[in-house]
Amino acid sequence: MSIAKIKLDIPIIVEGKYDVIKLKSIIDGQIIKTDGFSIFKSDENKDFIKKLADKNGIIVLTDSDGAGLVIRNHLRSILPKEKIIHLYPPQIEGKESRKTTPSKEGYLGVEGIDADILRDLLSPFAKKDILSDTKRKITSLDLFEDGFTGTENSSEKRNWLKKRLNLPLNISTSALIDTLNLLYSYDEYKKIIEERNISND
Repeated sequence: MSIAKIKLDIPIIVEGKYDVIKLKSIIDGQIIKTDGFSIFKSDENKDFIKKLADKNGIIVLTDSDGAGLVIRNHLRSILPKEKIIHLYPPQIEGKESRKTTPSKEGYLGVEGIDADILRDLLSPFAKKDILSDTKRKITSLDLFEDGFTGTENSSEKRNWLKKRLNLPLNISTSALIDTLNLLYSYDEYKKIIEERNISND
């Protein structure tokens, strides 16, 4: 029995055509590809993305490697923060079946990530006005009070949290906060923190 596709009103940005093929098997919605770094050179593509983002925002789902981070940072520079939603596929070592060698950093790209993992990432955004959500936000102060910033072992604690949430280790603290707010309520975040506290007792 086939699994129903996730219906999305928010366009998704990916890097290449194989990412598009993968997502088309999972979602019913608009998918835009950057063609790698080509987005840097095309004013027409930038204007198109800005126009799309102006309505419902844009989901960015680039690979969890250095190149994907460069593309994300470029999109941050051309779009208002409140119009961009960053989703991060987990860093899973391996290579896509069509390739003879792994990527430079050795991680699977979006095209190689298991479809169920991608569904879990995208399902919270199905036909939902994410940008107007009024839930209690997780803030930088919360991360400070929970020891994820401002202490000697903060970096180690943040890495634990990123691994626990299947997030790339190279994302910034600001990106971590944004991701927490997109995928979790404040209460869910606190429950995750309790897991670490219990395991350390």
